[in-house]
Amino acid sequence: MMFSSISLTGKLHAGLEELQARASTWWVMLQISIQERFVYRGDFVLGTLMRFLPIVTQIFLWGAIFHANARETIAGYTYHNFVAYYLLTMVSRAFSSMPGLASGIARQVREGEVKKYLIQPVDMITVLLLARVAHKLVYYFVAALPFAAVFYICRHYFPGWPDPEVMAAYILSLILAFLLGFFLEATLGLISFWFLEVTSLLFVYMLFNFFFSGHMFPLDMLPEPWLTLVNFLPLKYLAYFPAAVFLGKVQGGELVMGLSVQAGWVVFFIILCRWTYARGIDQYSAYGG
Repeated sequence: MMFSSISLTGKLHAGLEELQARASTWWVMLQISIQERFVYRGDFVLGTLMRFLPIVTQIFLWGAIFHANARETIAGYTYHNFVAYYLLTMVSRAFSSMPGLASGIARQVREGEVKKYLIQPVDMITVLLLARVAHKLVYYFVAALPFAAVFYICRHYFPGWPDPEVMAAYILSLILAFLLGFFLEATLGLISFWFLEVTSLLFVYMLFNFFFSGHMFPLDMLPEPWLTLVNFLPLKYLAYFPAAVFLGKVQGGELVMGLSVQAGWVVFFIILCRWTYARGIDQYSAYGG
């Protein structure tokens, strides 16, 4: 019995040391990724301001629509709600969008660069995830001023700050949107293990993403059966859902259920991403130099 206890303690100690070593490696990779992005991402401030310019068109467009219809609300949204919604979806998309991720994975597979992850003690998915975490950290650090300026100018479109518990749910939904966006697009990129080129697939995905994530309009404006169909897709959790949480469109049990489903989609795509990567490596041939 004593030897069994000692063996269990030894295994636990070894497991903790391995976990500590991995955490140390991840921290070093994250630091390197952050340093790299500070070097070549000097366009963040100007780029962020440019991304907010299309909202001006949306403000005028919906102003004209409300004026022409002489209505106070459309689908439960006031004119101010619409403007606030579009600003919030810009924040959601800044978390969930992964520009170049899937195409970058496809390029590494096509050119044979994946082999470096097979001969080095680092995991490809972990490296890419830490690189995206670094990207988002640097992005929001540098772009905090333009974000603050835009939201300050448009502050009268918002009803005010939500309650602390709603704000916490909103922040959680943004974190889950980031993870969902990463593992979803990484999975699409890993399909290149079988097809090498996934450009057409990514084009179709981005088209559906633009409409069904809520980036173009609030999804609860959709009539049935389209609304039910969209609710079965994970795309609404990339943009629409976090904005709806902030605006109080999702409350109580519906909010808890929404966060649970969003977390469920994250777990699903983590498993699918890992499975796709493992299966892809099994049949991978290192083309290129």
